[in-house]
Amino acid sequence: MIAAQAVASGPVIPNFGGGSKCVVENHAFCWGWVNAHWGDTLQPALVQHIELTGIAVGIGFAIAFSAALVAYRRRWLSGPIEGFSALLYTIPSLALFQILVPFTGITTTTVEVALVAYTLVMLFPNIVAGLNAVPAEALDVARAMGFTRRQTLLRVELPLALPAIVAGLRVAVVSTVSLATIAAFLLPKGLGYPIFLALKEPSPFRTEIYSAGALAVALALTADLLLVATRRVLAPWARRSAA
Repeated sequence: MIAAQAVASGPVIPNFGGGSKCVVENHAFCWGWVNAHWGDTLQPALVQHIELTGIAVGIGFAIAFSAALVAYRRRWLSGPIEGFSALLYTIPSLALFQILVPFTGITTTTVEVALVAYTLVMLFPNIVAGLNAVPAEALDVARAMGFTRRQTLLRVELPLALPAIVAGLRVAVVSTVSLATIAAFLLPKGLGYPIFLALKEPSPFRTEIYSAGALAVALALTADLLLVATRRVLAPWARRSAA
């Protein structure tokens, strides 16, 4: 009876959380839906995405920086560490989730471990390359001034390596913002989750997909611009020498 009525009345168009014609007919983009669901859908997903990205890049940078300092002192370790990080990067994200779930469960930890692993291949080589690119003349001047090894690292080597380090951070942050959308296949978190829900509809709701995707792009661009500004503030000499 119900099926016959549905056929008689035409195709059933899902109501994507709103009653406006734009939403019901699933137009390309509905600003009304974005305004109505910013507080309960998009903003929480954006905050979660920032948290996923920030934690992953922060932990990844700490690991990569420590490993780079060790490899800088013992050059023979650079190749094995870089090779291991590259190997981790070759594992598809969904496959890595499956590998980790038996150990860490369906939790945020699983997502973060995977994201941290992917940051290493971008952070470690850049930090090592920046340290190795410090001119020998600068090190000679530091020794002549009586700097200790620690003072040389903090006052000479790291400042001169800063542009390369920030370059690695830029790639890592943008890549992590992108990869964090895959977390929706495991957890209801991040900007990937609204996209995932919209794709599950009989007719994928385009506004939700486009708005969440646009926020992910905007987040990546904003983070990149902030890192560029940070580099210009902390290493203004790098911009002048490039010019």
